[in-house]
Amino acid sequence: MKHLTLKLLFPAMLVFCAGTAQAQYVWLNEKGVKQFSDMPPPADVPKNRILKEPGLTRQMPTNEETSTGEPESAEKPEDKRPLTTAEKNAEYKKRRAEQAEKEKKAQDEANLKKQKAENCERARAYARNLESGIRIRTTDANGEPSFMSDEKREHELREAGKVASKECN
Repeated sequence: MKHLTLKLLFPAMLVFCAGTAQAQYVWLNEKGVKQFSDMPPPADVPKNRILKEPGLTRQMPTNEETSTGEPESAEKPEDKRPLTTAEKNAEYKKRRAEQAEKEKKAQDEANLKKQKAENCERARAYARNLESGIRIRTTDANGEPSFMSDEKREHELREAGKVASKECN
């Protein structure tokens, strides 16, 4: 008989303890961090930041709600229906496309930056060659080889300097 009483008393105590564990308060502090307690939140915490009280559970407020105290848009509860699988897939595909576009844009910018650096280095190397005084061989419109004149060298040096100063900053 004593053994049977213990078997009945133990589950009853578990049910009682589980009921007291439900008496929890959850709220967001001024920094937006969740606080858990079995005591009510301080009086300065607005009602819209209290997420859970014994016997009451609220949805977590959005950033707009926490900053203004009011929801951003007054949507009706029936507008807040769960998304269908097709809607979830469409949103997923949209996010993937946006991410791929962002990655492509970043890759294009990196390639452009690399090309610009290479062009700057070529312009600097050309300017160094022109400044060195070494005779530079060119070809004319007929394909005949010739050497660059001093006037042409000065002109090319000025142009290379313009490109290097304008594009390579």
